[in-house]
Amino acid sequence: MSAPDATSLHHRAGHTSMFLRMIVRAAVLRRGRAISALIAIAVAAAVSTTVLMLQFDAQAKLQREFRNYGANIVVSGKDGASLPPGAQARIDSLLNGRGVSAPFAFVIAHTDSGHAIVVAGTDFARVRELNKFWDVTSWPPSALCSAQPCPIPALVGRRAAAAFANGTSNLTFQSRSIQLAIAGTVQTGGPEDSRVYIPLAGFSAWTHLAPSVIEIAASGSTADISASLQSLAQAFPDADVHPVRRILEGQTRVLNHTRSTLLASAALVAITAALCVLSTLMGWLFDRRRDFAIMKAIGASDRLLNGFIMAESAALGIVGALPGFFIGLAAAAWISTANFHSALTPRMSVLPLVIAGSVVVTLLAALLPVSRLHRLQPAAILRGE
Repeated sequence: MSAPDATSLHHRAGHTSMFLRMIVRAAVLRRGRAISALIAIAVAAAVSTTVLMLQFDAQAKLQREFRNYGANIVVSGKDGASLPPGAQARIDSLLNGRGVSAPFAFVIAHTDSGHAIVVAGTDFARVRELNKFWDVTSWPPSALCSAQPCPIPALVGRRAAAAFANGTSNLTFQSRSIQLAIAGTVQTGGPEDSRVYIPLAGFSAWTHLAPSVIEIAASGSTADISASLQSLAQAFPDADVHPVRRILEGQTRVLNHTRSTLLASAALVAITAALCVLSTLMGWLFDRRRDFAIMKAIGASDRLLNGFIMAESAALGIVGALPGFFIGLAAAAWISTANFHSALTPRMSVLPLVIAGSVVVTLLAALLPVSRLHRLQPAAILRGE
């Protein structure tokens, strides 16, 4: 390295060192203002961290919670017709693990006493996963016994149970009878309370009918569910594919309101932090206007002074963001545990976003002090005007 290059690097290193000393000295001498600004930035960073963590983690938990409320898409044969063979396998392939589904077939049968009752054939294992909100006393087995004659295991709705109060457990459909082995009762507050559910294999052997309805709880965001709905409609053009409005609209409303509330809270706190930083920087500018006047008088450029203010602002943003991030992480973990009874998955990828956001807020707050610095007149300040 040549001597001029070494001298240039030495001068640059000296300028950088002096620049950093000036920033540290300004913070130490006016630590009251610096601490108030750091607290504001830390609070803003904490809220932002909480919002981002909940966006990434709690939103997924909310989507899983909505799956517990049952189907959000229904595929049914038009005019009660049976769905084509292999419909269940086709739907499972389209979902590709992004949801659960269960088939249903319905007939109206009669008890020995003449009561008409709706009987549904289904897959109990799938229904148990699909409809976790069902209040079931005991789930019957899905498999049928091999002995003949063999009673068919049944799950009876709470209101439908009155039809079997006299001890009868036989049902007849088109002159074909079956005997039930009632394993438990179900209560949902809906039409399920008036039905009898039996395994699909036994139902098909008894009625010779295939499923006419497949209920689906598709997972993911509202956009993902809409995409699944469109794919199902294309796959089953001769069937009626429609969303369960109360579930889908409720999910959309809750997720949107949650997101809007979180973002509005973060924006409000960020604005408050920006105002606090602005007040701090304006105070620093007022306290040091004579220092800046001397610097300008001896040849300091506006670019250097602007860089000084911006560097102070960026330093405030970085230093305040670090404790704020960990405070926000703890707050998000508490919210997740209190509301979803599950641990939060920390995402360190949020940290750069929080730091960058804090720096942007402080730099925006520095724009006004920088503009005021441009209008500073060294001669007037040094004369005491």
